[in-house]
Amino acid sequence: MTDERWPHPGPLYDKNKDPLVRPFMLTGGRTRPGHDGLRVETPLAAVPAALSAPLRFEARRIVELCQRPHSLADLAAALKAPLGVVRVIVGDLLTDGHLRIEEQPDVLSIDLIERIRDRVRAL
Repeated sequence: MTDERWPHPGPLYDKNKDPLVRPFMLTGGRTRPGHDGLRVETPLAAVPAALSAPLRFEARRIVELCQRPHSLADLAAALKAPLGVVRVIVGDLLTDGHLRIEEQPDVLSIDLIERIRDRVRAL
């Protein structure tokens, strides 16, 4: 006998949408990135060969988005994933050579700070 009340449809579960994937499943249970120094404003770009690499799901989407430089906050907002999860996946992509860190300005512009703030709020 099945219990029709479980999983309970609510704000975290909608049977008409994609199934919920727990964040720890995306990172293999890891909570720390393999690459240090990733801040929310860190600009990232994909290397040319990354599109042909055998990447899965979120990693593939990050490489697609990073054909143009994106910050870590932009990627998290685009994926609708927690910043920590995206930081771990990006760390893996950096370690594997699929992404590179673009040159960071010494001083952040007001426009960039506001965009990062808006992206973090969207999470």
